[in-house]
Amino acid sequence: MKHRDFDIIVVGGGHAGVETALVGERMGRSVALVTMDRKKLALMSCNPAIGGIAKSHVVKEVDALGGVMGLAADAAGIQFRRLNLSRGPAVWSTRVQCDRRRYAEYIVDYVSERPRITVIEGIAGRLIVASGAVAGIVTEDGREISGGAVVIATGTFLGGVIHVGQKQIRAGRMGEPAATQMSRCLQELGFETGRLKTGTPPRLDGQTIDWEKCRLQPGDDPLPLFSEYSRREPFAQIPCHLTYTTDQTKQIVSQSFDQSPMFSGQIQSTGPRYCPSIEDKFHRFAEKPSHQIFLEPEGNGTSEVYPNGFSTALPEEIQRQAVRTIVGLEEVKMTRPGYAIEYDYCPARQVKASLETKLVSGLYFVGQINGTSGYEEAAGQGLMAGLNACLQLEGELPLILDRSEAYIGVMIDDLVTRSTTEPYRLFTSRAEYRLALREDNARDRLWMYARRYGLLPEDVLTGFDQLRNRTDRAVTTLERRYVEVASLDGLATRFKRRTHVSLADLLRQPGVSIADCREVIGNSAPELADDEEALGRAAIQIQYSGYIEKQQREIDKFRRAESHLIPEDFDFSGVRGLKTEAREKLARFRPRSLGQAGRIEGVTPGDVAVLSVWVKRHEANGQAGTDSSGERKEV
Repeated sequence: MKHRDFDIIVVGGGHAGVETALVGERMGRSVALVTMDRKKLALMSCNPAIGGIAKSHVVKEVDALGGVMGLAADAAGIQFRRLNLSRGPAVWSTRVQCDRRRYAEYIVDYVSERPRITVIEGIAGRLIVASGAVAGIVTEDGREISGGAVVIATGTFLGGVIHVGQKQIRAGRMGEPAATQMSRCLQELGFETGRLKTGTPPRLDGQTIDWEKCRLQPGDDPLPLFSEYSRREPFAQIPCHLTYTTDQTKQIVSQSFDQSPMFSGQIQSTGPRYCPSIEDKFHRFAEKPSHQIFLEPEGNGTSEVYPNGFSTALPEEIQRQAVRTIVGLEEVKMTRPGYAIEYDYCPARQVKASLETKLVSGLYFVGQINGTSGYEEAAGQGLMAGLNACLQLEGELPLILDRSEAYIGVMIDDLVTRSTTEPYRLFTSRAEYRLALREDNARDRLWMYARRYGLLPEDVLTGFDQLRNRTDRAVTTLERRYVEVASLDGLATRFKRRTHVSLADLLRQPGVSIADCREVIGNSAPELADDEEALGRAAIQIQYSGYIEKQQREIDKFRRAESHLIPEDFDFSGVRGLKTEAREKLARFRPRSLGQAGRIEGVTPGDVAVLSVWVKRHEANGQAGTDSSGERKEV
């Protein structure tokens, strides 16, 4: 066999590409990370913030599998906040506003310390494919690099075109060239491509903002760090501020629709539904008098501010006029204009749940090429693709996280079972089992994979085993330790017919938090008072035990359907009794299990029942089947 230059080649040095390269390195593989500028790894092209609703869950999952995103966000954070704390723990989220420059510097330093990662500056032009399998890449300047697997993580650079008013610039990010040849290569290989759009707001000079007119949004103390391995002393956080558009803003923007490339017909691709431009907001919500604008600092040592909520592609002068009508921005200076960017993507039905493409063996797609948006979604995909590329090189089955195990599993399953026609974004509402997929239990859900694949040091895994044991002991203590009802002051009226109550029953009372019980627990179970982490984990388990048990029954039912795999060579066209739409969709998406088949749009429970009969008949004839663990076997 010809010697290859690298085990894995990663095309693109964004959040997806970095996590791909790092997991390959952790698993002992040599990795080439091909990027335009080695000093801009994981550079935040849009808002320098990590986390938020559902996205923070992915960051915690990446951290639980040894990834770097949480560590970098904690190190570069200038403001830390917890979100949704008035609701249940399933939707509690963390958000960190970062120093844009410091975040990229942290990633660059982190990657440079990994001896098995070689950063190669250049633009990938085409793939080398032999006998249906990828064998390497050729850069646009003619360099040939061979590898056992290739991961495409091109972000918005694939065929990127920037729009500012009627002006168009071929670029993947302002000031950086687009990757133009790779799109043609993918099309020639038979991949279907499409166009999507995203955008960014103008940047403002914070020294010209009247902060007194804006509402202060301070950070939280103590710091809610993302990574379990971060250590950071308290510091003076930089606040964000909230302001609003005015009637004048609406008038200027609305009168300029004909100059916006999104309304003039210049842009015909679809943008993100949940992050609309200011033009979209005033068009779609014409009755709304104003819109929130969050003024978020770009970092330490800079006065530049990101006006979150004012994404636009209007001409530069109109942008300047419009931002000056926002409360507190009457005299603001614009440091650079906002813009829209169109880019190529490949609908994700062309990849397997492992993120390997169906057309070319050993080729993986991650991030915006799959139709997703967001740093966190990209990082989660990158980690999984890198892990599965390593497993394929070792001749092992891929790791496929299901919808009950991780938000990463929810996201990938959504991508491969639905037709993505707009940039995909994660929300907690997308997860059926979100009470089981909390921020606080990401390590519980994924630690066994970290151990199986050697993604974390053994001492870290041992430390978590000890935490799990302490949590179990804390639950037992809270269940068995009783206090006198008369000593509970304001809570005593909840237990009128009882003289004693367990600490666990106290925690189960509606509206009672661990903070409300801290003094009682400290007096009755002092051994728990000093272990806040175990105590907090135990409290959530106790308070939501009934809901968690109910959801576990739903998960067990879900996994039975997931464990019944459909053979890769199964002929859907031969299944009689399926509706025409179902037959076409099944042949197009080629689901890996009966459970996944049922989540494809247009496939009904009746179709799944018919399909089940034919799959069982296929198995009875000696074709591929399943065992109790859901792994494919021969029968």
